[in-house]
Amino acid sequence: MRALALDAVGGLEHLAVHELPRPELSTPHDVRVRVHAAALNRLDLFVADGLPGVALTFPHIVGADGAGIVDAVGSAVWQVRLGDRVMWNPGLSCGRCAECMAGEESLCGSFRVLGEHRSGSAADYLVLPAENLALVPPGMPWAEAAAFSLATLTAWRMLTTRSALQAGETVLIWGIGGGVSMAALQVAHLLGARAIVTSASDAKLEVARSRGAAETINHASADVVAEVRRLTGGLGADVVVDSIGEARWQQSLRALRRGGRLTVCGATTGPAVTLDLRRLFWRQWSLLGSTLGSRREYAEIVRLAHQGRLWPVVDQVVPFADGPAALGRLRRGEQLGKLVIEVAT
Repeated sequence: MRALALDAVGGLEHLAVHELPRPELSTPHDVRVRVHAAALNRLDLFVADGLPGVALTFPHIVGADGAGIVDAVGSAVWQVRLGDRVMWNPGLSCGRCAECMAGEESLCGSFRVLGEHRSGSAADYLVLPAENLALVPPGMPWAEAAAFSLATLTAWRMLTTRSALQAGETVLIWGIGGGVSMAALQVAHLLGARAIVTSASDAKLEVARSRGAAETINHASADVVAEVRRLTGGLGADVVVDSIGEARWQQSLRALRRGGRLTVCGATTGPAVTLDLRRLFWRQWSLLGSTLGSRREYAEIVRLAHQGRLWPVVDQVVPFADGPAALGRLRRGEQLGKLVIEVAT
């Protein structure tokens, strides 16, 4: 089968299309999917560059998200049938520990992410546990189905479970245009919150406004903290969604109101930040980390997708061989929504 795979880490120059053996079912609970589309994430760039503490076996297939048709099922599988159109939760857990039994799979000590800790979805075929699969909503195209899971699940957990965002509250979302930030805007709008979004691109801000953003700020030309204060009557945002990290950390803190919640799911500009503990306790901020989500949370966003209430934004669909070039577009931050690889035509 074809697979978009790394033969080493150190950059996208090590990523190419390889011919690899088709994966086979290894447990009675496994399902094999004939992949029709695979979505790219910034995680793929981090994996290509090399992540501390993550040892890969080469060739390593990239990609977390995707969608396709069930091609083979194990003897114990009941959740899906041959021929079903499916997408998947890219988080893999043991299913046996206390965290998994409590329905908090993303806190599992052996939690792994498809495309990061094990070979991923950018291939003709993929084998996954049946419990990770969900039926694609009727009418959802392959590209949108492929783009749905990782970004939407990440944004949903950040805003509902971790931040407990409420109707009428104000949320600041940095860097609109990325998959998670676009999903966070959708989730915030669905929850009835007021979203303030930032970007260095006026074109992206205009699209965000058309998709429900109440206020937009060009962070390349405006003082984001001052603007957030002005837009909130001097109080600051109730919640800040930050996947940028180091470059915007101090601004994220300063944009928070007293008692506000800062939720972080990434560190695209660097992982090292500083914090004045006196400001933390005096302003009574909550600093929250968030990674993907649980099976229960995934079931909820799938339910909302089937109702047409959560639907991903796709930037481009590219041929299989153009995967490395698409990741270059992602690295440069040119995308508005998710980049998708067409695997099967």
